[in-house]
Amino acid sequence: MVKRIYLDNAATTPLDEEVFEAMKPFLLEDFGNPSSTHAHGRKVRAAIESSRKKIAELLNCTPGEIIFTSGGTEADNTLIVNGIQAYGIQHAISTPIEHHAVTHTLEIQEKKGIIQVHHVDMDENGHISLTHLEELLQKYPNALISLMHANNEIGNLLDIERVGELAKQYKAFFHSDTVQTMGHYRHDMKNLYVCGMTAGAHKFHGPKGVGFMYIRKDRKIGQLIHGGAQERNMRGGTENTYGIVGLAKALEIAYRDMAEHEAHIKKLKARMIDRLREAIPGVAFHGDSANLDKSLYTVLNVSLPESEENSMLLFNLDLQGISASGGSACSSGASTGSHVLGALYPGSNRGAVRFSFSKNNTQEEIDLAVNKLAEIVGVKEDVS
Repeated sequence: MVKRIYLDNAATTPLDEEVFEAMKPFLLEDFGNPSSTHAHGRKVRAAIESSRKKIAELLNCTPGEIIFTSGGTEADNTLIVNGIQAYGIQHAISTPIEHHAVTHTLEIQEKKGIIQVHHVDMDENGHISLTHLEELLQKYPNALISLMHANNEIGNLLDIERVGELAKQYKAFFHSDTVQTMGHYRHDMKNLYVCGMTAGAHKFHGPKGVGFMYIRKDRKIGQLIHGGAQERNMRGGTENTYGIVGLAKALEIAYRDMAEHEAHIKKLKARMIDRLREAIPGVAFHGDSANLDKSLYTVLNVSLPESEENSMLLFNLDLQGISASGGSACSSGASTGSHVLGALYPGSNRGAVRFSFSKNNTQEEIDLAVNKLAEIVGVKEDVS
């Protein structure tokens, strides 16, 4: 049987055992509706509010600024659509390489005639021009800025502090998709000007189907899902209690062990970069992903020489027991490939594989993955 190696942690991560243990009572015993006023409901409500308080402590914000959602996509949609509506925004500033939860939402708002979308200039590696961003803000103050903290495919990091300063200066509504950086970097909301941020628990070893949005307390927006008065009247519907408890526990563990996990993952990433350069002539890396100090340390986007095998790369890796991706998992059903790489490298016929790492990966797995990839692209040397 082929030993499977999981290197697609930017898509989702395995549930941490500590997280599962924290969730178990709310799956098996504490089943009350948190909106009920009896003892069963009060116990569950207390767990939700304790989780909210824990997340707020980690992010250095107030509990009222944390609203639980079904995940990052819902949170992105809510912040964009309701931010535009709440502040009468007519112009949005973004890039074509954002997650589809952002790009598609902006496209729909533009098609409805609600906003006009402006793309900030980028260089060939996907870095935005802060100079052009300020020029757009000068022309369109009170705009929506929607720029992700780290690109989920090529790992580029945004200077989120500087963008926040510009947003504050020009009274813009700054939304940042932080799904890939939450749990991997520390966010201090008392010292960072962002109006809205997003998170999905399953990106940092929590459960799927739950996340949250941070909404700055002086930037109120309306609710997207109507019904009951749950989540401070921001999101109708009975809360996913065990998911919320798991989310808070996962983020607590991520902050507790962050330095250790970052060092471990960076070591694995550095090894893969070195081994790939040794094994595959002409290999390169998209965006900043090969820069250990300036990129999202969990992601490495590999650019392979042109080959007839490229169309079957991910399929052949899967046959060899290696789970990786060509880009966002949310785009895997699309026939057009990665919209990020298509925007940055139009017309390129080079192969692309996104490897993404977690605390659970090992050096042996990295070596085996490189060997298998080298075989697939026609290089037979063993680089272990």
